[in-house]
Formats: sequence, C-alpha cells, structure tokens
Amino acid sequence: MKHSPLIAILLSATGVCSAKVINFDDVRPGATPAGWTVAMTHNGGAPKWEVRIDESVPSKPHVFAQVSNDTTAGRFPLAIWDKVSLQDGTVTVRFKTISGNVDQGAGLVWRYRDPGNYYIVRANALENNVVLYKVENGERRSLAPKGSASKTYGVKHDVPKQTWSMLSVSFHGMLFTVSFDGHKLFDVEDSTFTGAGKTGLWTKADSVIYFDDFQVESK
Repeated sequence: MKHSPLIAILLSATGVCSAKVINFDDVRPGATPAGWTVAMTHNGGAPKWEVRIDESVPSKPHVFAQVSNDTTAGRFPLAIWDKVSLQDGTVTVRFKTISGNVDQGAGLVWRYRDPGNYYIVRANALENNVVLYKVENGERRSLAPKGSASKTYGVKHDVPKQTWSMLSVSFHGMLFTVSFDGHKLFDVEDSTFTGAGKTGLWTKADSVIYFDDFQVESK
C-alpha cells in the first residue's frame, strides 16, 4: 500500500508513537523537498540532492537522490530533515547505490546538531560492510559493535550494488541497534550525544545514491 508523505499518529499499548514516512512522490523531479536542509561535513565540491524518477523503487515513482560525484574522499554530503528533533526513536530508509569509484556509501544520521556533530550508520557496497560512527567536532570515528574488540570496524555484510536495500537504526539512551533488510546486525553503546537531534541522510565522496521511504518513528 502506498503511503502518504506523512503518516501521522499510531497508538501503541505503551503510549503514543508518532511515525512519519516520506516517499517524495509529491515533489517535482529536479527539486529539493521542502523541509530538508542540504549540508556537508568537510570541504569539497558542493553536494547536490534532488528528487528523481526511478521506476524500480518499491513505492513508485520518485526517489531522493544525491547525485554530485566529487571524488574528495573526506566529504560527506548531508540532507537533514528539519521537521522533528528526536532523542530516542527509529530511523529507516530504502536505498540503492548507483555509482562511485571512491565510495558507494549510503547512510542514516541521528541526534544531528550541526555538520560537525552527529551519529551516522552507513552501508558500503564497495567494502560490503556496515559501520556506525560518531562525527564529533568534524572528526569521524568508528564505534565498535557491542561485545567485540575495541578496534572492530563494523560488521562484514553483503551490500548489493544497484539494488534496493533497507537500512535502519534504533536509538534509546546510549544503545543503538542497526538492522539491514529487517535483520538485526549489531548493537553499539556510546554516550557522546545524549540529547535530542535531527535525523537525515548521508553519503560520502563520489557516492551517487538513491533513497526512498524515509521513516522516522519517535516514542
């Protein structure tokens, strides 16, 4: 069933759970959706986010795409959703990698304060792994999965190229749970950013990525 741009309030046994799904289908191709702010961590060519048509997407026909392909390795294009600031909740998105020689990374951002301070989990189709990071004062640092050695770099996982996949993170206090295509991959614990922040989308370097069905659930 096709969702409206914003699905409002769902009731649960424990209280009110607000869930919003954005599928971009009411936005003109070539435009940036209202309510989104384009930003970037570090220097390099400017990011370019726009709505495009892709008939392969599960909820046809529009997607939100990051299409700039500057090869600067340390640049992180961001699209931040301005409507809600969350302390605890779940963020989910469908994504498809299109191209990228330096990187093919698709990510979710939460507890975002500014372009230099936020959490991000990304799936990389060149490295076939999923890694959770914190970006603090502009420095990105990977956070090891709970129960693993401190230097462990995420988890190895197949991330298919040019195929629609789903990435999700739930965050409650210091605990973050990462899932891929509906299956839990790992937990991370960290207390750097404990307050509420915005959510959004992330790419790296020359990654051209299509996103759709961006869902934010607060509780």
